Amino acid sequence: MMPRRLPTSRTLTLAQARRIAITAQGLDRARPESVSLRQVVSTIKRIGLLQIDSVNVLARAHLLPLFARLGPYDTALVERATGKAPRRIVETWAHEASYVPTTTFPLLTWNRRRWPGMNRAVLATEYPGLLDTVHRIVAEHGPVTSREVEAFLDGNHTERPQHQWGWAWSPAKIAVEILFDDGALTPARRSTQFERLYDLTERVLPPGIRDQPPVDQDAAMIELVRIAARAHGIGSIRCFADYFRLKQPETRRAVNVLEAAGELMPVKVTGWDRALWMHADVRVPRRVQARALLAPFDPLVFERRRLLELFGMHYRLEIYTPAEQRVYGYYVLPFLLGEHLVARVDLKHDRARGALVIRSAYTEAPGPDEEARATWPDRSVISQELFAEAQTMAGWLDAPRVVVDDDAHGDLISELQSQLG
Repeated sequence: MMPRRLPTSRTLTLAQARRIAITAQGLDRARPESVSLRQVVSTIKRIGLLQIDSVNVLARAHLLPLFARLGPYDTALVERATGKAPRRIVETWAHEASYVPTTTFPLLTWNRRRWPGMNRAVLATEYPGLLDTVHRIVAEHGPVTSREVEAFLDGNHTERPQHQWGWAWSPAKIAVEILFDDGALTPARRSTQFERLYDLTERVLPPGIRDQPPVDQDAAMIELVRIAARAHGIGSIRCFADYFRLKQPETRRAVNVLEAAGELMPVKVTGWDRALWMHADVRVPRRVQARALLAPFDPLVFERRRLLELFGMHYRLEIYTPAEQRVYGYYVLPFLLGEHLVARVDLKHDRARGALVIRSAYTEAPGPDEEARATWPDRSVISQELFAEAQTMAGWLDAPRVVVDDDAHGDLISELQSQLG
């Protein structure tokens, strides 16, 4: 690989870094009038992964980043990409449980989760032969859920042991998850109840991916960091490592390789006191016209320290915080407008009422730099654009109306109520 000739260093403003980050994530692009399967897959390839989460108070977590970038789209396209041959994306462990392009899957086979409760040795001692039995059941009957696997086994394998090791799972469920971690099984798709349907990995992967020789770990690390750096546009070792949950020393070595090859260049950002690198292919736009509601699991907000340093937003997911202790709400989405995170809003898709419910809405303080304060939109613009984006989301969710909760809180609520008509 011939190194590119690049400046050894470059200094950027925080505003430039923000615009690079937004552009790298594809959030600056005009949304298409209609969305095809190809556009869905290309968007996932661009950002590298979609984190999966079971919380469905608004919509499944992996669906929301696509909406933020593409606007209203048919979610059945994601099901086609994940569940029908030839598969374009597949579930594995990446940032957390995530959908990744099938081409990324071989890069992650060595980087499995290792939860203490999923101890292969303990399971093999207490339930001899169970792993082989579960593997055989999936081979004969897959794709199957863990509950369907349990149905083929006797009660000793379907009840949680009295000493309660594990994750409140039956031995059969733990066996399925261990085989998933080992790469022997892979989810073929998710059920309508969002359960994994497991199958043999060789039956899930497309032949062109399945038949590839194993990827060397060092080579896999370099490629994963390359994907992460492209998706960030600009970031630190910690940022790049967090994207695929890599270790920072290994990430640093990969960054050194990519820097030597001219794919990454060291940069300085005014006010950002850390070593940073920028991908060589990124552009530095003079302005961006983004408007998006970002899910708590959107790749732009993965790394909370980066979010604070770039955008000035201190953001925490409060789902697991007791209700009386929450500051902003249960499922709070940052609102991106232009190059700024200007507000945060707690949303719920109330399917029974046929409504997208606003439960809280707060403006953010302008910042963190002088240029941000100078270009911060007016409060009236923020409320109008936020309401318009909520209406767009409501239409996508097939919720006929946007409503404000009777006990909604936040300094933007009165402005949003005035727009209800």
